[in-house]
Amino acid sequence: MEGWQIIIAVLVIAGIVGAAWFMTQRRRSEELQGQFGPEYERTVDQADSRRAAERELVERRKRVEGMELRPLDADQREGYLTTWRQVQADFVDDPSGATARADRLIEEVMAARGYPTETDFETRVADVSVNHPRVVNEYREAREISERHAAEGLPTEALRQGFVHYRALFEDLLETGASNAEPEPEPAESTRNR
Repeated sequence: MEGWQIIIAVLVIAGIVGAAWFMTQRRRSEELQGQFGPEYERTVDQADSRRAAERELVERRKRVEGMELRPLDADQREGYLTTWRQVQADFVDDPSGATARADRLIEEVMAARGYPTETDFETRVADVSVNHPRVVNEYREAREISERHAAEGLPTEALRQGFVHYRALFEDLLETGASNAEPEPEPAESTRNR
């Protein structure tokens, strides 16, 4: 083989390897986008690069795969639904307390499913995002509303919105398939101007 033939062969091989690498990366990105949905875009927006974001998402997935997650049995699910209905009913007279209880109930359900709840909030969100990516932002928004309420107090309508966000994650964690099965809590006349 002459020198120019070797150079062409090396360039062709490099092109094939480059194309294969590009296709592998593209498939990985598409697969992560499919799994994480809106959480994929949020992570990419907050990371230094798409590659760093994808690395973080893969690490989340590996961490969650190492957990012993389990579905709730029918009795557990019914018990949590009953508790949720009571918390939701309590919202009318005590929006602040009901919203705080909704947050605690979410953590209780997460623990029952096998998610570690002794971690900080961002780690819990990351863990939940692997299997519940479409509602994980609801969790963030609900917590943000709860924290703002604790710091400065919010009107009942804002708490109602936080409660609705908690409900979206609650239903997804229970795997009831009952999106909006329960009516939203209505502010009581006496609590509307809080």
